[in-house]
Amino acid sequence: MSADTSVLTKVDSAVAGLSSSPPKEGVKGHRRASSSAAGVFNINDLEKEGTELQIAKETQKLNWKLNTSPSSLGEPETLKKLLTAPPVKKIDLHFPLGLEVTARNLKGVTIKDALDAIYKQFKKKADDELPEPILAGFEWDKEECWTRLIVHQKKEGAPSGKSKKSKKAEEE
Repeated sequence: MSADTSVLTKVDSAVAGLSSSPPKEGVKGHRRASSSAAGVFNINDLEKEGTELQIAKETQKLNWKLNTSPSSLGEPETLKKLLTAPPVKKIDLHFPLGLEVTARNLKGVTIKDALDAIYKQFKKKADDELPEPILAGFEWDKEECWTRLIVHQKKEGAPSGKSKKSKKAEEE
């Protein structure tokens, strides 16, 4: 080996800020625009403004079993409706025993989003493990917590209409 180290055999491109490719001028990295829809609010912003929430009344008539898939309800139009007015990007759903789940949708949380979030928690539970397996509805209590809905449950669903067979038996 020679004792002379002043001669470089390899050029380091990082020296003096040089790059191997020519610099691109005026081109910025592509950044995706927010996918949230216009008119959909952050729940915390609504709290600051003092805007009150209205909950869709359809949730009280669903008689949905917490451990069954929301798509089994057979009411696709109801499931597509927004859970709250004004629509929000996410909302916490609080159960009386302390469990809390969050429903999210950047285009506005729908009834289906809320039911999906609940179903995810209860789908592995057997019917006899749930003391109150039917959804009774949601309640918004601004005094307790502005940013969450209280989930109400009940033991049994509303009785369905009498079947044709039982009506005929009554007439005879």
